Amino acid sequence: MRKIILADNQDISIAGWLYLLQNQQNISEVLEVTNKKELLTSLTESPDSLIVLDYTLFDFESVNDLVILQMRFEHTDWIIFSDELSDEFLRTLLYNTHSFSVLMKDSTKDEILRAYKDSVKGVRYICNYVSNILINTNKSQLNLNPKQILTQTEQEILKDIALGRTTKEIAVKRFVSIHTIMTHRKNIFRKIEVNNVHEATKYAMRAGIVDLAEYYI
Repeated sequence: MRKIILADNQDISIAGWLYLLQNQQNISEVLEVTNKKELLTSLTESPDSLIVLDYTLFDFESVNDLVILQMRFEHTDWIIFSDELSDEFLRTLLYNTHSFSVLMKDSTKDEILRAYKDSVKGVRYICNYVSNILINTNKSQLNLNPKQILTQTEQEILKDIALGRTTKEIAVKRFVSIHTIMTHRKNIFRKIEVNNVHEATKYAMRAGIVDLAEYYI
């Protein structure tokens, strides 16, 4: 049984969610909050809740606030449910977290119910509209074929890095030393002109080295 927290300022949205949730099982309580302070209080009291949040109507300073909240409340799952979200917001949120599902307010009823059913089980759901944005955005910026600038080994290591494996884990997997992996990592970052794991992950996704569905699992 999970508590559902509806963090939204629009009565029509709240009413819609209450209607959809009334026939769903495994709900211990549905709570409504209207501002960030109330949300933080509810999270502190019930850190394993499922939050349905309209980010654009709440007083968050930036997407980084959500990233920090996931780190603080690691057992909480989220559904971002908003009218409009920027490409940069989506990339930052989804590449740096694992518990945020995303819906647009014009998503179909089937998508909304699917997002709820997945999220309540701790499985991320990305609506079709957002998935297309992530797949298509910045395609034109990928001018070089990664196979032309990275060796097969470097592509495999970049994929492991993007999927969150540590240097030690990659070294064990490949039966080489940590120093060898660190050298490969340095060469990869130099070749693709990135400075950190976040940028490397974005490159790997745009280049098709990491499949979006595989990353979201």
